[in-house]
Amino acid sequence: MMGTFATVLAKSKIPTPQERYRADVVGEIENVNGVLKITRIQVRYTLSLKPEQRQAAEAAFKVYLPHCPAAQSVIAAIKLDHELEMQDLA
Repeated sequence: MMGTFATVLAKSKIPTPQERYRADVVGEIENVNGVLKITRIQVRYTLSLKPEQRQAAEAAFKVYLPHCPAAQSVIAAIKLDHELEMQDLA
């Protein structure tokens, strides 16, 4: 997911080097009828960028998920929550 989002950001000329872009991911595992199952994945992206890039980053965030092979592989079985936190470059 992170790679697909970075690719979409790159199309808007928003760089994603390691020091400016990260994802914090949490998975929830539940007992479903006696079987441990991943039921939810929460992804929180943090992106440092120029203020004038915020609108393009928001637009990229809204459209990347349907193009993400990993997300599309599990989305029918696992609830995916994702959010984007943007920080201004210092």
